[in-house]
Amino acid sequence: MFGIDYPIFSAGMGGIVSPAGPELAGAVSAAGGLGVIGGAFVPPDKLRQQILQLREMTDKPFGVDTLIPFSVTQGNLDAPIKLDVSLPAEHQAFIDQFADKYDLGDLPAADIPIFDPVFIREQLEMILEMDVPVYVAGIGDPGFLIERARAQGLKMKVGVVVGAVRHAQKSLASGVDFIVAQGNDGGGHNSVVGTMALIPQVVDEVAGRVPVLGAGSIMDGRQMVAALALGAQGVWCGSAFLATHEARITQGQKEMLIRTKETGTQLTAGYSGKRARVISSLYSREFEQSGLQALPMHQQLTMTDRVMRAANQQGRVDVNPGVAGQGVGMIREIRPAGDVLRRIASEAVAILERGILPRENADSNV
Repeated sequence: MFGIDYPIFSAGMGGIVSPAGPELAGAVSAAGGLGVIGGAFVPPDKLRQQILQLREMTDKPFGVDTLIPFSVTQGNLDAPIKLDVSLPAEHQAFIDQFADKYDLGDLPAADIPIFDPVFIREQLEMILEMDVPVYVAGIGDPGFLIERARAQGLKMKVGVVVGAVRHAQKSLASGVDFIVAQGNDGGGHNSVVGTMALIPQVVDEVAGRVPVLGAGSIMDGRQMVAALALGAQGVWCGSAFLATHEARITQGQKEMLIRTKETGTQLTAGYSGKRARVISSLYSREFEQSGLQALPMHQQLTMTDRVMRAANQQGRVDVNPGVAGQGVGMIREIRPAGDVLRRIASEAVAILERGILPRENADSNV
């Protein structure tokens, strides 16, 4: 379906600085998987440059992942929507006091364009213009893009990340080509349902109509085989590719991944207003202990963005260590992304060739 050697996708991880730039996506695609650029916060002109850069690296298929917030698609992508990004007094006081307590200095202005319908429309129009082979909606309904792609006769494959069976139902109605079922184990926005429980339920709901990729901190070949056993036809891996030379995070954040144990992540709505799994930090812990309620996504991201930009400017990984899933404890070293992909694939092949049961115990009727 995708023209790739291994059914292994690198997740389109987004953020203030997206870890999944063209370097990572290109390396994964060149190694036989499908690399995905995390384009959520990237202006259309810069995202175009990233796509061109990736195409210079490899002629293999690749994808682009962006967000389509419900707030900008309630009417249509041309409708002006003015969202109030000002913060309630108590939330403003929290980040001011946090910055003072941890010597972050004056907080920079936030730069969160993803709630602007014009920004979203221009991103999607550019993706269509560039005839990107694969598009993935990390959040939201890509129905608009599917209609436009088909009307233009494009062969683009469109997928969506879901965290519940009802989301898969809606995605099928929109005409997606594949679904990513991401469980609670995974980093970033995820589900209230665990990975082992979510994948088979989404697979059953889809009932073979489209392929399902299993996701949720799948780090190695053992977990890939488990996802395949649950009915997935491939895997979507984010945390596995974070501690790579090509990932666009700082050296300090990569070293933090190596030090972090399986218990070192935290679920919080304090980053984006939606529950997400992050590496536990001064910021995430203090927000959860503050008693503040998370704001709607456009406000909460505005609030967090200011703190994270200040932390990044100072290299403060204690404030912004980054996002990762519970499999982070399996990261031992910083490696090339192609090596990570080949190891996952070779481990999976070895297990599948060996079989799960010793031959002498296998039931000949199975």
